[in-house]
Amino acid sequence: MISTLFNEILYRPLLNALVFLYNTISFGDLGVAIILLTILIRLILFPLFYKGAKDQAIIQRLAPKIKEIQKNHKEDKQKQATAMMELYKQHKVNPLSGFLLLLIQLPILIALYWVFLKGLSEQSFNILYSFVSRPDTLDHYFLGLIDLSAKNIIVVVAAALVQYFQGKLSLPKNNKPTKDLSPAERIGRQMVFIGPVLTLVILYNLPSAVGLYWLTTSLFSVIQQIIINKRITKHEA
Repeated sequence: MISTLFNEILYRPLLNALVFLYNTISFGDLGVAIILLTILIRLILFPLFYKGAKDQAIIQRLAPKIKEIQKNHKEDKQKQATAMMELYKQHKVNPLSGFLLLLIQLPILIALYWVFLKGLSEQSFNILYSFVSRPDTLDHYFLGLIDLSAKNIIVVVAAALVQYFQGKLSLPKNNKPTKDLSPAERIGRQMVFIGPVLTLVILYNLPSAVGLYWLTTSLFSVIQQIIINKRITKHEA
């Protein structure tokens, strides 16, 4: 039952969208089709991604106030939790938005993994919709240079670097030494490095098609984060 739902709600639509883009507006370049599919997914999910990224950026900026609440109510955890929820409510943020965003991304990423892993074979074309033409041939190369069915360290490193840059953008600017940071601030700084390292480890042995997706979605996140930072700065001014 779960497998059927996964196939019909995520895997099959994404596979058909990829083949449709490949047949129509990607000039027969699978890499271009993957980039277009990634942009389409991000545009559809933009409200969720934007809200999650914005909440996390605001929470990072609230770190000093969070630290103050923890200090003032260190003997009473209930009052501490109430005060923190009031702070989040005041600034209209959800502390769980980052986790919820991960839950949303994970099944999509798994479905795309199967699309890129199985979707590059003739057998997968048997589940194309009637209005999606079966391609005569499927060129696995991006710009004639990168074999998307094989791993590629250049794509993996590029995806990790862009993710690192996006993580840096999400952090508020401050010059405080590490010992003066709150737990939330420390975690935020650590994730800037942990995220790209995990990207390197996870993507290294996967087809570069998955890495190209991650690189494109990370570039989208960078642009989104720049917009968020400008709006937050304007609001604080």
